[in-house]
Amino acid sequence: MITYKALQTDRRQFLALTGLTLSEFQRLLIAFPQAYQQLYPANHTAEGQPRQRSVGGGCKGRLEQPEDKLLFLLVYLKTYPLQAVMGELFDLSQPQVNYWIHRLLPVLRSTLDDLGVLPERDPTHFAQAQGASGKAPRLIIDATERRRQRPKNPEKQARFYSGRKKQHCDKNVVIVNTRGQRIDYLSQTYPGKTHEKKIADEEGISYPPEATLYKDTGFQGYEPAVKKTCQAKKKPPRGELTEAEKRTNRKLAQIRVKVEHDLAGVKRSRIVKDVLRNTKDGVSDAVMEAACGLHNVRGENRKRRLKT
Repeated sequence: MITYKALQTDRRQFLALTGLTLSEFQRLLIAFPQAYQQLYPANHTAEGQPRQRSVGGGCKGRLEQPEDKLLFLLVYLKTYPLQAVMGELFDLSQPQVNYWIHRLLPVLRSTLDDLGVLPERDPTHFAQAQGASGKAPRLIIDATERRRQRPKNPEKQARFYSGRKKQHCDKNVVIVNTRGQRIDYLSQTYPGKTHEKKIADEEGISYPPEATLYKDTGFQGYEPAVKKTCQAKKKPPRGELTEAEKRTNRKLAQIRVKVEHDLAGVKRSRIVKDVLRNTKDGVSDAVMEAACGLHNVRGENRKRRLKT
């Protein structure tokens, strides 16, 4: 059985199983118990009813300590094994694994929110959050697709099928700042059929007016109220780009690759990289938000290490 007490002695194995260093885990652990207590008060049952038995009564669960609860969820998000495998690792039955996953996901979200590392989800507040630094932001917008199991319903199959990658997926639009190492904005989760420009239009994101926005050809025609938008020039039909246009495209690509690095950091959590098997309503959006928050935790910790 995996426990925090045993695993913390092996830093390499700890990082491989959770995606976090011990210091990053400890940062989460400071806020995790309070978030758990707020969502699930000790004087109430799992169904939210007042307890008849005194607090602490009854049998003790395998995940009794907050550090073991947090470890359980992080291992699931990072490695994304079958729930039967998680049961073997933590000495739980498969139904108990399923119960704890759905119980702890909201706690992790609340923890990341308390630490201020969650990406902005409200499009009307994004401009205010970016303007707080006092510098003219250089932003990059991009879309990411995440595979999911093929739905059995023919209508759902058509909604989630992405013709670009020939697979069924969920899609999100993200925005990053070139000066940071974090996901600053995460859209709601849309079916894979939805085009990225349509997502950006429907979100109605408000930008700082002095911002520069970098985008790829998937957002052609998307012109929000910013100081400047930059997009690589497409090669004309039966034509060629000039050398100056090629140099400009290379410079833009060198800037835009920043968002690809951040998305790669998000997808260190295998649950948003592998085919999503848990298709319960809301799970796909919740795990993507959690993966972005965990990436932001790593980015902030890395920035602090560079400063010291």
